[in-house]
Amino acid sequence: MVASDIEIARAARMRPIEEIGDRLGLDAAALQPYGHTKAKVDVAGIAGLDARPDGKLILVTAMTPTPAGEGKTTTTVGLGDGLNRIGKKAMICLREPSLGPCFGVKGGAAGGGYAQVVPMEDINLHFTGDFHAIGAAHNLLSALLDNHIYWGNDLALDGRRVAWRRVMDMNDRALRDVVTSLGGVANGFPRQTGFDITVASEVMAIFCLATGPEDLARRLSNIVVGETRDRRPVRAADLKADGPMAVLLKDALQPNLVQTLENNPAFIHGGPFANIAHGCNSVVATKTALKLADYVVTEAGFGADLGAEKFFDIKCRKAGLAPAAAVVVATVRALKMHGGVAKEDLGQENVAAVAAGLANLARHVENVQRFGVPVVVAINRFSADTDAELAAVQAAVGELGVAAIEANHWAEGSAGTAELAEHVVALADGGAAAFKPLYDDAVDLFAKIETIAREIYGAGEVTADSRVRAQLRQWEEAGHGHFPVCMAKTQYSFSTDPALKGAPKGHSLPVREVRLSAGAEFVVAICGEIMTMPGLPRVPAANNIRIDADGRIDGLF
Repeated sequence: MVASDIEIARAARMRPIEEIGDRLGLDAAALQPYGHTKAKVDVAGIAGLDARPDGKLILVTAMTPTPAGEGKTTTTVGLGDGLNRIGKKAMICLREPSLGPCFGVKGGAAGGGYAQVVPMEDINLHFTGDFHAIGAAHNLLSALLDNHIYWGNDLALDGRRVAWRRVMDMNDRALRDVVTSLGGVANGFPRQTGFDITVASEVMAIFCLATGPEDLARRLSNIVVGETRDRRPVRAADLKADGPMAVLLKDALQPNLVQTLENNPAFIHGGPFANIAHGCNSVVATKTALKLADYVVTEAGFGADLGAEKFFDIKCRKAGLAPAAAVVVATVRALKMHGGVAKEDLGQENVAAVAAGLANLARHVENVQRFGVPVVVAINRFSADTDAELAAVQAAVGELGVAAIEANHWAEGSAGTAELAEHVVALADGGAAAFKPLYDDAVDLFAKIETIAREIYGAGEVTADSRVRAQLRQWEEAGHGHFPVCMAKTQYSFSTDPALKGAPKGHSLPVREVRLSAGAEFVVAICGEIMTMPGLPRVPAANNIRIDADGRIDGLF
């Protein structure tokens, strides 16, 4: 019987975290251990790395996700192990998992099979407390805002124009829209508000885009929480919230060091969702990793239309990063689903369906190439994949001038990614990368949305009512027109219809709402029916998670 992910992780022979740090050139004094197998790298330790040269940055992204699974995080881990296997000094940078998906439908985000980061249970649960700190900082601002209104409202905040919501790190649809401060005078002034999931918080975005403690504090101070009756913005600094928020985030900002099953180093830090936020791990972790390793493998959430686009247009633009290569993960199973095959029929060979679904993969490859980054396709192999199906993928991708390489890391660990690792090194060292964002800072905000919609999604038009367009113009007049845009859209399609598979063209992209993230320095465009507070499924994963008689956790995946 095949061992489960949690069983494989539990059997791992982990090395002391000080030993992992030593391999990176970090002495014990630079680490703040959380037990024996995880640690934070302190700010002083990071500051001492400035003189080191940067390694090469490699992005792992994927085709449009399906219920069949693509294995982007697993491939990221497997590639990092593969690079170390072929003699390269490499590490990986991942996002921290959210409790919402862990207890909902998606599961954890520590990889799978023999390509995992460990300790898996810790990483998928409370880990080092970063998400709790982010939620606390966010909700402190909420509390200070309502307290200010209660005690006289000297800033003249208009209760109808308060934009700042509360957050929690759990899927809870009942909290999407709520009325607060009921129960009389002592409880304040009632107003309609709601909750977002922590990974959609602007504080999470700020946390992941900040370059250090000073930049973090600056960004926190710029958060716009609402407006006065005459439409003047009110910021976190006006509420004197930025200082205490930064204090709550002081320790969390330090990257978390862990290891893979093969004892290779990994940073896991920050965790914004890519369908409702910018979907990348922290700039602090990525930049630190580039000083510690010759090759750094990182991921961006969901398909390349979301995670990769935001990685390039937001993270790389703001942090001055220039990726040397990219990997687009695909599976035969997902290609068959995009070709019209139902999930229950995926075990049967269907070369025609694979061919039909290849339009989705091809568009993702072409989209990454638009940014001037050389690409390789990693075919994350499943046991039911046939030689004919794999050959169809390789032939079609080859017509794009791109290699498609089988990767069997789930079953074989680094041995299953050695060929992929060799190819990635050749791409990264080949000097072909000429990274450039999709649009210039000077382009107006609505034009940025249209550029992404037309060039990345294949849309024919973008629709938005006069209220949305007027709001964007107002922000441009206020000096925010140079911000990039962060598209909040379903991850299951290039369109806003999750049922529309493949590579649709000419569809309409409706922009329902726009939100200003002045601290994160981007504008969020909420498209279609996407939710910033997800709900739990009919049968949540939580139903199968428990502690056994020996105190071990079962059911995480």
